[in-house]
Amino acid sequence: MASVLVSRTSAPTNMNGIPDSDGDSPTHMQQGGGSPCKPARQQDASGAETYVKLSPNDLGASCEGLAMMTHNGQSASKQQMGGGSVQNGCEGAESSPTGHVLFTAQSFEELFLDKIFLQRLFLYLTPVERCGLAHVCKSWKEVLYQPMFWKTVTPILHRRDLYEEQDDGNKNFTSLSSFELRGFESVCLVSVSDLDICEFIDHCPRTKKFLRAISLKRSTVTDAGLEVMLEQLGTVTSLELSGCNDFTEAGLWASLQPRLTALSISDCINVADESVAAIAQRLPHLRELNLQAYHVTDAVLGCLVAQRCGTLTTLRLKSCWELTNQAVVNLIHCLPQLTTLSLSGCSKITDEAIELIAENLGQLRCLDLSWCPRITDAALEYIACDLPKLEELTLDRCVRITDTGVGFLATMGCLRALYLRWCCQVQDFGLQHLYGMKSLLVLSVAGCPLLTASGLSGLAQLKQMEELEVTNCPGASPKLLQYFSANLSACILIH
Repeated sequence: MASVLVSRTSAPTNMNGIPDSDGDSPTHMQQGGGSPCKPARQQDASGAETYVKLSPNDLGASCEGLAMMTHNGQSASKQQMGGGSVQNGCEGAESSPTGHVLFTAQSFEELFLDKIFLQRLFLYLTPVERCGLAHVCKSWKEVLYQPMFWKTVTPILHRRDLYEEQDDGNKNFTSLSSFELRGFESVCLVSVSDLDICEFIDHCPRTKKFLRAISLKRSTVTDAGLEVMLEQLGTVTSLELSGCNDFTEAGLWASLQPRLTALSISDCINVADESVAAIAQRLPHLRELNLQAYHVTDAVLGCLVAQRCGTLTTLRLKSCWELTNQAVVNLIHCLPQLTTLSLSGCSKITDEAIELIAENLGQLRCLDLSWCPRITDAALEYIACDLPKLEELTLDRCVRITDTGVGFLATMGCLRALYLRWCCQVQDFGLQHLYGMKSLLVLSVAGCPLLTASGLSGLAQLKQMEELEVTNCPGASPKLLQYFSANLSACILIH
């Protein structure tokens, strides 16, 4: 009997170990303890080595002598190693002295029906790949529909997906049995009404017990619907409302539950200062607040001051056009523990506000100042001097930033991600300051019109780079892209 050795610490290197829908066996798969188990080798007339695909039986036979590494580094077969104890309570899975898990299978067909092996294999795949593989056979579907594979996935359900039209023209609520089996902890509902939400809750009793986050987008939910939803979904701690214009500020006061720890509101026309007052008073355990509202004023942060929201660590205020530096004064007094702050699109914010942030919010890890046209190089000097822990900085469309400001940022030893999209005054000289930033992993200079191929090419010195965006850069020629591909082979290049 062949013993197939699978490592728990390294993922399969390719998809060739997955049989396709017609039942063909794989040509090879990566083993945890050594080189791939390849098809039989032979030589052609010229003496060159070639490979031929083996039948499933031949492939299984060719792996009968598959060796494993013992704790002393010597090769040993299963018979030499003796038996093994059951690891992690997994029936049929034995442990080797090296800590690897052994699966006893006479062929690869048998291996790829072993539920314990499949569970481990499918953990290395993306959700999209898992969705496709669930259609291979019933055994794979049974394994893949376990909640362990879907905890981090948020399915999007449009109203049209919730109903099926019958022969008589009526519409019945669709079966969500497969949805229930997968045990999603979050869901996004699009274009739904109060009635649709109630139907969804009634038809998903299991999801109702485990749902942690719900998002409503472009929906006609009213005050009553919002209140009933949050009462019925008693485990929800994260709520998103986007493009929902039928609830009122009074509805927020009535519906918000103290258990909520994350709240996002965007493009909801009835949201203003009174809404933030409701948030501040009704949500004492809030850790993350994302707010896009065009009509809130500096008083919005005054509400937070009154409540002293000590649990809030993430605050994103997007396109709050009426906010001024006074809002920042309120902010630094009531939220000194912030680690993530966004003032994107708050167009009245100036360098003086950034100086206050840098001096008083020393725990910041992420700062977004995109679309703040009054920010200059002076603000970047404050950031570089007083925010040593900052890891991510977004400066998109900050049109007054020049090479001098980029030079200040080059001194930041913890900065991992820098976004300079459409900073129209940044030139090659500014990029030269970044060549020595060994901590920088992500950089975007998309839309910077003054950057040339000469200046961009120097970024190839950043061998640690994981992502580089040069979209709409006139200097990003095909020749330069080829140069990046050759010298930054591990970097994702966006162009």
